[in-house]
Amino acid sequence: MLKNYSVKELLKELTAILQPHIPRASREAQLLLMADLQKDELWLITNGAYQIEDTSRVFAWAKRRVEQEPLEYIVNSVSFYSEEFFIKEGALIPRPETELLIDEVINAIEDNQKALTFAEVGVGSGIISIMLALHFPNAKFIAVDISQAALEIAAVNLKKFNLESRVELRLGSLLEPVSEHIDYLVSNPPYIANDALLEKNLSYEPQNALFGGEIGDEIIQELLDEVLKRKIRFFSCEMGYDQKDKIQNYLQNKTYSSLKFYEDLSGFDRGFTLKVQQ
Repeated sequence: MLKNYSVKELLKELTAILQPHIPRASREAQLLLMADLQKDELWLITNGAYQIEDTSRVFAWAKRRVEQEPLEYIVNSVSFYSEEFFIKEGALIPRPETELLIDEVINAIEDNQKALTFAEVGVGSGIISIMLALHFPNAKFIAVDISQAALEIAAVNLKKFNLESRVELRLGSLLEPVSEHIDYLVSNPPYIANDALLEKNLSYEPQNALFGGEIGDEIIQELLDEVLKRKIRFFSCEMGYDQKDKIQNYLQNKTYSSLKFYEDLSGFDRGFTLKVQQ
């Protein structure tokens, strides 16, 4: 027979389970219980004596977290750009740094009412195309991914934001499934070298969304080639912190209008926007 716990007792028990393995154990105990009970933090704080009869799920979640499974996969939720998105294994967990990629695109287009055609390579959970679609109400989006599992996750999020009619999901590699004229290409592609050693929690995430080749920037180079060949006017892309020089060198003898790099909040190079002459 399962033991009843008060909210306060259960938070203490969950924290004790997580403590040896998770740096922010007390906070993650809160997040797990909030997700399990579908309550917010204020409710937890003000209902410490509330009795919980069925604790089986939250204890199972804590056990998974001890094994370093990402919290977002456990609770099937991730916060990005002040919105909540559905997430599970099969799509990369959005990082806060990718919010800067959204900002780059928004800053590049002065008139957000334009009827532009965007393409996104590596749509994953759909967060980039969704946030941009909300900002550019007259734009059309073609979102491509090589993974059917990722497209299914993106479809759930598109439905949540009522964007199924404006963001079309396509299965395929890079821009192969896109024959239409594209005004703006955006991507957070795989850019980690194949032999890089990663933390255990990253082993849960789709490897084809992390590793970009022997060097790491091969997919970025392929996208740059496509942008220049198709004369796509704008290309905003996330990259590795050590890839700025490689990208500059790759474009050294190519014809384009401008190349602007941006940094993350820690001061590391994080991405770029390429503008191509029309």
